[in-house]
Amino acid sequence: MGWRASLLAPAGKRKHDSLVLNSLENVPLPEELAAAVADVAKRVRTAGGRALLVGGCVRDALLDSAAKDADLEVFGLAPEKLEKLVATVYPVITVGKSFGVLKIRGLELDISLPRRERRTGPLHTDFAVDADPAMSFHDAAARRDFTLNAISWDPLTHELIDPFNGVADLRAKTLRHTTERFSEDPLRVLRAMQLSARFEFAVAPETVALCAALTMDGISSERVFEEWRKLLVKGKKPSLGLEFLRCCGWVKFFPELAALIDCPQDPQWHPEGNVWIHTLHCLDAFASRRTGDEWEDLVVGLAVLCHDLGKPSTTTHEADGHIRSLGHEAAGEAPTLTFLARLTQHKELIESVLPLVTCHMRPRELMLGNAGDGAVRRLAKKVGRIDRLARVDEADRWGRPPLVPDDPGGGQWLLERAAKLAVAKNVPQPIILGRHVIAAGLTPGPKFKEILNACFEAQLDGKFTDVEGGEKFLAELLKK
Repeated sequence: MGWRASLLAPAGKRKHDSLVLNSLENVPLPEELAAAVADVAKRVRTAGGRALLVGGCVRDALLDSAAKDADLEVFGLAPEKLEKLVATVYPVITVGKSFGVLKIRGLELDISLPRRERRTGPLHTDFAVDADPAMSFHDAAARRDFTLNAISWDPLTHELIDPFNGVADLRAKTLRHTTERFSEDPLRVLRAMQLSARFEFAVAPETVALCAALTMDGISSERVFEEWRKLLVKGKKPSLGLEFLRCCGWVKFFPELAALIDCPQDPQWHPEGNVWIHTLHCLDAFASRRTGDEWEDLVVGLAVLCHDLGKPSTTTHEADGHIRSLGHEAAGEAPTLTFLARLTQHKELIESVLPLVTCHMRPRELMLGNAGDGAVRRLAKKVGRIDRLARVDEADRWGRPPLVPDDPGGGQWLLERAAKLAVAKNVPQPIILGRHVIAAGLTPGPKFKEILNACFEAQLDGKFTDVEGGEKFLAELLKK
């Protein structure tokens, strides 16, 4: 983590009732976005108001990281005046007339007024929201979730406004809530999960205690899924997020994961400990090797998270003293489906993850058995993407320390074999189709499917690799 030392005052007694002002040289943003931010800030100042960059982009700047989007909070201007001021120059979309959030079309920039929120019901949407341009910086920041997200920056004066000592918490690598209003939105517990993983921050004890008193009631599955997505595609150390869930008790809302905590493993193969600890190791290994393709990382990350969900129902203590989980791959399908269905209805995502869970032991099994090309092709047909399965296998191996340095693992062996067979990233497709059978003189009927299946099985076994070879095999098959 690269720190700007001049910005950081020595850690001292926390003061929540005073403004801490420092200067920040720059908040790095894409060129067009940065220009728009400066322009809007100047126009707001000329009109008698003040525009501040708030939230994630300021936090990221303090962490020496560039943001792709930005939020401007405007003080001192009425909603109608702000909208007119911005709309004369930029194409805007207004979100919510009562609380005045403006989105500039074509730019990742939101412009809003400070607002007051009051909970009116149990759902996450049950809030009354009203813009209040006269609100103080302190009160505006108080509605934000964590101190590190409650820091503002003036793009014209370069002043850093830090009402809740978020800079000090960044320095201490601590995630801390701003006020007791944190409890108004329980989703913030899952935000703590993914933020602690992304920044490798510990969650303050008082924040953990506050989270422990909250429940998931009223949170939509879409919002829950988004926090899990961020944990897996952005978390540097996902284990920190999962451990936070355990510490605050929220793992109970994900019973498939909670069951891993007390599930033992044979120390001969898993010296790291129980299935929960193993899964944490695996997730961190996965995170250190992400590809940057968010869809692929999400599919593989979910598979790594769920790969041993079948162990609690299959683990036994044998007479020879060993602990075994025979059949845990297949047994993992049901809890994985239940877990994923609670998060998302994305059919393609679920169907992509399930076979990676139920086949995660296959790479090593095929390697140890020196399996033939047919077995590799059939596995590719079942899982869809061998390269994904190889990544799950790699995470599983690195999640079992100590790792033998020269052990390439089944995943690497399988990936190399699949690449030679051109099935590393795609499912084998049948070469012989219905039209070929018709051309051979058969009329469509009940035997068609049987004939096509026989041709495809022969193709998977390597008996032919092109149409010409397939037609010859078909001709011989029809003579029988």
